[in-house]
Amino acid sequence: MEFIKQQPSSKAPADWFTGDVWWDVIVAGQQPSRMRANLVRFSPGARTNWHSHVLGQTLHVTSGIALIGTRDDTILEAHPGDTVTCPADEEHWHGAAPDRFMEHIALWEGRNDGTAETTWAEPVTDEQYNGPRTRNQ
Repeated sequence: MEFIKQQPSSKAPADWFTGDVWWDVIVAGQQPSRMRANLVRFSPGARTNWHSHVLGQTLHVTSGIALIGTRDDTILEAHPGDTVTCPADEEHWHGAAPDRFMEHIALWEGRNDGTAETTWAEPVTDEQYNGPRTRNQ
């Protein structure tokens, strides 16, 4: 066993996000591991661009209200303790509600062949972001 050396927090790239987003890498597994986990902090209204993961992604909300959207205009509203899975290759976005900060743990698997594990697309429009929400009961 060993402790994983903690990396400094870093600001998420503006090419992939709208608004201020910061992350801490929890783990970026080395081969043969494909495990990836980041603690991600979104300012109010901040969100990812549209994107997909070749092997899917799981989001676990730790604080605030998360919004997770899909191309069919579904927006899920997730609260602390909620976990949402996005299937492989499903284009989606996630971010904070407009009036509060949000923090989640993002979990996904990398690729061991050196190819991209995430495909990034265009920013989410304000119209897409402000669509009706569905809350898990």
